[in-house]
Amino acid sequence: MVSFDCQSCFFSALLFFFLTLFLFAFFSKKPKNELPPSPPSLPVIGYLHLFVLIIFGENFPQKIFTKEVYQKILRQVFYKKIFSLNFLFLFASIHKSFQKISSTYGRFLHIRILNLRIVLVSSASVIYEIFKAQDINVSYRGDVAIDECMMLGLFGFIRAPCGDYLKFMKKIMMTKMIGPQALERSRGVRELELERFYKNLLDKAIEKQSVDIGEEAIRLVTYTLGKMSMGSVFSQDNNEAVSKLCVEFGALSPEFFIAQVFHKMLQKVGISVLKRNIMDVSNRFDELLEKILVKYEEQQLDVHQGNEFMDALLAASRDEDAEYKITRKHIKGLFTELFFGAGDTSSTTTQWAMAEIINNPNILERLREEIDSVVGKERLIQETDLPKLPYLQAVINESLRLHPVGPVLPREFQQGCTVGGFYIAEGTILVMNAYDVMRDPDYWEDPNTFKPERFLASSRSWQEEKRREHALKFLSFGAGRRRCMGSNLGYTLVGTAIGVMVQHFDWEIKGDEVNMEEASGLRFFLGLAHPLKCTPLPRIINH
Repeated sequence: MVSFDCQSCFFSALLFFFLTLFLFAFFSKKPKNELPPSPPSLPVIGYLHLFVLIIFGENFPQKIFTKEVYQKILRQVFYKKIFSLNFLFLFASIHKSFQKISSTYGRFLHIRILNLRIVLVSSASVIYEIFKAQDINVSYRGDVAIDECMMLGLFGFIRAPCGDYLKFMKKIMMTKMIGPQALERSRGVRELELERFYKNLLDKAIEKQSVDIGEEAIRLVTYTLGKMSMGSVFSQDNNEAVSKLCVEFGALSPEFFIAQVFHKMLQKVGISVLKRNIMDVSNRFDELLEKILVKYEEQQLDVHQGNEFMDALLAASRDEDAEYKITRKHIKGLFTELFFGAGDTSSTTTQWAMAEIINNPNILERLREEIDSVVGKERLIQETDLPKLPYLQAVINESLRLHPVGPVLPREFQQGCTVGGFYIAEGTILVMNAYDVMRDPDYWEDPNTFKPERFLASSRSWQEEKRREHALKFLSFGAGRRRCMGSNLGYTLVGTAIGVMVQHFDWEIKGDEVNMEEASGLRFFLGLAHPLKCTPLPRIINH
């Protein structure tokens, strides 16, 4: 009897001990990290249907039977690209597909496609929180599987991680090229190229020739940048070659997209097809820039032209004791991204703004009245006039809001963190849909309407914190520490180009208005589906 009681007590104590351990473990267990909300997944395929929507766009089955699609397919066949990635992404409007997903399931989502973890953000407040607390964490733009490429490769500026190299290159660019004092020193170069731009348009107007505004704008920008950094060495022939190579790089957007998003997979299975196409353009850009560098160095033996940006870069490549040792590959990678990034973005912005101006006669009239009252009719607009032209600045800002050049901005979380109470794992791709943010009706009145006036009234009354938040709502030049450093130069080049075209010319188009259809397909920058071709008519001839 006694042994039975002892045995019962032993088992009771043992049961109590394990029960205590279980309860302790249960209540002390940390809750599982909660991910942001996700759209419903389908059995077996998961989120693959969303991937199809993202790549091909909504209403994909209906799209394949249109006359426009047949014409695109014929063009692909004609240029022997039927099996290229351009054909695969023929229907893509990724920003609109993301916008549809966000409008259906929410503005802060977690999506997993294959082995990719993606956080899709279309909320200005969430983006503000990310860059307020996690700016360094999301400063990396991700890997590309083609390191030796002049564009987005190891030697460029865009992909460079935060560190000594990035700090050094930023310092040189700000002090020698795009900082306020550097821009003031090179103002005469830009004025000369703007006058050349005007005279070219005037010649076309006198001969009643149609002009492609996008092509004229990209020539203006690349030629101006070349002259600012290389002086007389950068010729018109060089500029034509650079402009054409920039267009070729733009056509390879799908290849770059695949190389970036699926870089880990591609490194294992090989990327020979992608690499061949990309490296062909990259090598030709490399050869062209090498010839320009050699000529620049030869010229320095005879006469020093004072192009301090190029001088600083070459000095850093030669000096073993330089603050940061760079190579000629770094110089050429930097110029490749500078020409392509600045040329295409400025050209695309100019096209959208002029298309809106031409389609809105009241806006054209008000803008012209402002320019005439400040500048007059006796001289060309100059960049020193721009601060006195608030409506012109508002027109540019509204064009950037409604037609963001970079509609989707990708980054990568380098470390796990918490955003909005949700856990974001290391290596997750952050996709900010700037297109959707800048059309959010919670922040913008009549968001789909072109209204430059919205940028005139409110800015003076906002506090500094509100201005910062507004800057994140207005994502045209990116956000955080990796925001585009050349935004001031971009505003200057676009503003003066639009000013000249409005001040001195009327514009004749075919039909009643400009076709504002967005280009489909996967591309670096969001442009018009059809080139903006107009005939300039002289309004003022004083030069």
